[in-house]
Amino acid sequence: MPDPDRPVPGSPISDEDLYLFHEGTQFRAWEKLGAHRGRRDGEEGVWFAVWAPAAKRVAVVGSFNGWDRGAAEMVRRSDGGVWETFVPGVPDGALYKFHVESRFGGYAVDKTDPYGFAQELPPATASRLVPLAHDWADAAWCERRAERHAADAPISVYEVHLGSWRRAEGRRHLTYLELADELVPYVADLGFTHVQLLPVLEHPFYGSWGYGATGYFAATSRYGSPTDLMALIDRFHAAGIGVLLDWVPAHFPYDEAALGFFDGTWAYEHADPRKGHHPDWNSKIFNYGRPEVRSFLISSALFWLEEFHADGLRVDAVASMLYLDYSRDDGAWVPNEFGGRENLEAIDFLRRLNDAVRESCPGRLMVAEESTAWPGVTKPTADGGLGFDLKWDMGWMHDSLQAFQSDPLFRKGCHDALTFRQIYSDAERFMLPLSHDEVVYGKRSLLDKMPGDVWQKVANLRLLLAWMFAQNGKKLLFMGGELAQWREWDHEAALDWALLDDPRHAGVKRLVAALNRLYRELPAMHALDAAREGFEWIDCSDARRSVLSLLRRDGAGGAVAAVFNLTPVPRDGERIGLPWGGTWTVRVDTDAEEFGGSGYADVASVEAEEEERHGRPWSATLSLPPLGAVFLEGPPAPPASGGVEADDGGAEDGDA
Repeated sequence: MPDPDRPVPGSPISDEDLYLFHEGTQFRAWEKLGAHRGRRDGEEGVWFAVWAPAAKRVAVVGSFNGWDRGAAEMVRRSDGGVWETFVPGVPDGALYKFHVESRFGGYAVDKTDPYGFAQELPPATASRLVPLAHDWADAAWCERRAERHAADAPISVYEVHLGSWRRAEGRRHLTYLELADELVPYVADLGFTHVQLLPVLEHPFYGSWGYGATGYFAATSRYGSPTDLMALIDRFHAAGIGVLLDWVPAHFPYDEAALGFFDGTWAYEHADPRKGHHPDWNSKIFNYGRPEVRSFLISSALFWLEEFHADGLRVDAVASMLYLDYSRDDGAWVPNEFGGRENLEAIDFLRRLNDAVRESCPGRLMVAEESTAWPGVTKPTADGGLGFDLKWDMGWMHDSLQAFQSDPLFRKGCHDALTFRQIYSDAERFMLPLSHDEVVYGKRSLLDKMPGDVWQKVANLRLLLAWMFAQNGKKLLFMGGELAQWREWDHEAALDWALLDDPRHAGVKRLVAALNRLYRELPAMHALDAAREGFEWIDCSDARRSVLSLLRRDGAGGAVAAVFNLTPVPRDGERIGLPWGGTWTVRVDTDAEEFGGSGYADVASVEAEEEERHGRPWSATLSLPPLGAVFLEGPPAPPASGGVEADDGGAEDGDA
């Protein structure tokens, strides 16, 4: 047996690689550990490597050696526990596992390769040897990725679960390649700038939706091969659509064949269940302070960004990582070294993660699902922040759903829920989510949450969607929202596509496309998303009548006014203050007949007159449709002395 830390002739793993891996800074570990084609002594085969620090013996077993635990023993390359061997003649497609025998308690188990690129179709658990080879055609997309992800760029995301968006005959899952033919043009027609895929990491339990991941380097085989997924992403890029992947570093399942208790010890997780067991999901929590675990997780993030050309990661359950007492009763958690509840190791890990992505994959988006008031989630790490690009605004989501679920008769009591966000809207760079989490487990679909009869429910949903697009921040809508789906999302069934035969449902889909066009085409709707000066209230004080009006600006003389009537009572002769005169064009009226509405107002434009209203010298009169919103594109702002756009004021911050 070679001495630990000595190079093995022909091995892809150098002494420096081992040093960096055990230091926690080997962020391309997928190129070193796992299974890789190579040569030794002129013979072609596969190099296998695995980290099992408490093992006394490790062997490669697979379809190529009859699963014989004595046929391909591995040698220990480092004191830190990296094991390696070379096996000649292994064909592509071969199945394999690592047989691990522990130094403790007689524990022995066959484990899936933590760094494997593919696995058998679940519930089988063997790793599969596959090449990662795709002839990418997205160079032009990649060159412009950074500008597409700038703070002033429009980002509107369609969130998708690949297994239940649409099904083939016999309820069969569509493959990655079939989705390339069907999903890509559908998203393009709706006008979204990005898709976000619920986790495509391999997962044994389909009902986890991918959040119970076992393959941190393996695309789920339910829909095809890893190269098929690459082809799907390439097709999205060809259509001008970015791809965000859901990524799950917060926890992993107990399955014996996977990461848990890997070598008879707690290699990847904490030994103490107060730190290593997740009570919400009955799963294990990574030991973020262990260097090899940091190498593993950060390598996984970079793997999907580099090898699969993903445009960013939505990092799941960040709040659960930040707090040691998350979902734990008193006495069921361990304070940090200073006696606090902050998980210092997880905080350090998240900062290292975002720094590594920024250095190795510039222009990618890192999005945090963080549901608390943790400060500085999107602040640079150099300034003490976590370093994310965007944070889901869960407060906006909860407040908005509270207001829109209420009976219009009582919405005046929810008025503050709609206006409160502007107190903090520039505290972080936000994404506004209407996600999968809001349409499952008895929460009802977006449409079914809405009050009133069928007409009012659909109108309320149109109003909610318009409300999201009017706010400053990036947008996210889960699949089915655009269909006005009646049912909750069911991962075992496709969306209810037959609903589009109903003009009301087809109208909601057309409205989503129109809102996306408005958002993309008019800089006032997105250019100052992350700045307070991009949003002004025209009037947010009319709680009694449940009417709200606001102004979006681009900082270069462009403006859009949006007016909302949250009651089923039309408001005729409504006069709205505007910053300057001229013709204000109706770009979207959610009550238009093409969107399934009544067509109550049906005007193409309004004229702003020199009559003061809402603290502004100009105003226009319009008819507000019942449960409707109207977006007005303003003419260019007139020049003022000194070359600054003219405007005699607006709502003060305190008006919120």
